[in-house]
Amino acid sequence: MKPKKIVKIIIDTAMLILLPLLMAYSLIGEAAHEWLGLSMFLLFILHHIMNPAWLKTLFKGRYTPLRIYLTGVNVLLLIVMVLQPVSGIVMSKHIFRFSNIGGMSLARTVHLLLAHWGFLLMSVHVGNHAGSHRAGKKKGVAVLLWAVAIAVSIYGTYAFVNRDMASYLFLKNQFVFFDFGEARLRFMADYASMMCLFACIGAALSKGLKRLKPPKRGVSNDE
Repeated sequence: MKPKKIVKIIIDTAMLILLPLLMAYSLIGEAAHEWLGLSMFLLFILHHIMNPAWLKTLFKGRYTPLRIYLTGVNVLLLIVMVLQPVSGIVMSKHIFRFSNIGGMSLARTVHLLLAHWGFLLMSVHVGNHAGSHRAGKKKGVAVLLWAVAIAVSIYGTYAFVNRDMASYLFLKNQFVFFDFGEARLRFMADYASMMCLFACIGAALSKGLKRLKPPKRGVSNDE
């Protein structure tokens, strides 16, 4: 394996590990949350530096249904990952405590909303890429991996409902409740299973859209 490929894997793996840790927030402490958030942003920048092809070809070539979907997810994720640290800096009590910009209430609301949508979009993004690769030459390997992923996703669905994630995604609840008596391992397991759930959704969507072919030029879509 080439060194560049190894570095890319390390960066992506580190981001996956940081994602559920960042969602813990109060369970890991404000200072740790800020440092991990800064680390995630720096890794995100490195991720794009190591993968420049997407930005270079953004306005080139033909857009198939699959490419429209993948680009939509990537653009939304890019917006979230750029705005998220801005709201974090406004609220910072440790790394950027000198900023004193103001607008704390708005920043907290924006940060909460972007955190949950970023969690969802990044998980879907992982699934999109996983869906474009085969799980080895043996079909049995792919079936086994999907079976495990679906089993974990079933629990992820329960965790999604039990933790009322929809209320945060649509700002029906603007304050996150943390059970400080909850085992951190349980918390991480719940969020890891939700990551698996959204990754499976992303993989399924990308696989399905890959089979759709754009209509030939000169042929009506109404036929």
